[in-house]
Amino acid sequence: MHKAFIRAHLGAGDVAVDFTMGNGNDTEFLCRTVGENGKVYAFDIQADAVESTRNRLEGCGFSNYTLIHDSHANVLEHVKEKFKAGMFNLGYLPGHGHHEVTTKRESTLAAVKGAMSLMDKDAVLLVAVYPGHEEGKLEGEMLEEYFGGISRFEYCITKVNIVNSPTSPFFFVIETK
Repeated sequence: MHKAFIRAHLGAGDVAVDFTMGNGNDTEFLCRTVGENGKVYAFDIQADAVESTRNRLEGCGFSNYTLIHDSHANVLEHVKEKFKAGMFNLGYLPGHGHHEVTTKRESTLAAVKGAMSLMDKDAVLLVAVYPGHEEGKLEGEMLEEYFGGISRFEYCITKVNIVNSPTSPFFFVIETK
């Protein structure tokens, strides 16, 4: 579903941001979608994630990206242009065993606010939440409260979740009007 929302807003030559690059799956998807004339920024605080993503993108032959070894909370220090699509996959780096290193509410909220200020017209931001661990549950609650106070005349914000599985991942779709 994420890719369908992204493809509805992002095309060749556009700018995109992966706020939690992890192993580079979403970064690769964004690089493919924007093409050689587009630009992708990707953030992660873990060196393992940056290295894994760099290897993946080099293997694909991409050169349309900037990998940023920093917190996504510092997005406004690194990204100076509007974007058409952004993605967050909150939680921890899959497959690396560092489950104690997770996204945190304070940095996530700062990153989401920064991201929303950089959204272009007809842009989308997806925020995937993993409530199966305590910090993920708290991040989801915090984001739902924050998004509930945003004007519906500026953004359309939707929550997509599995109703009969409360600990399953869910996501928010934020679209500019």
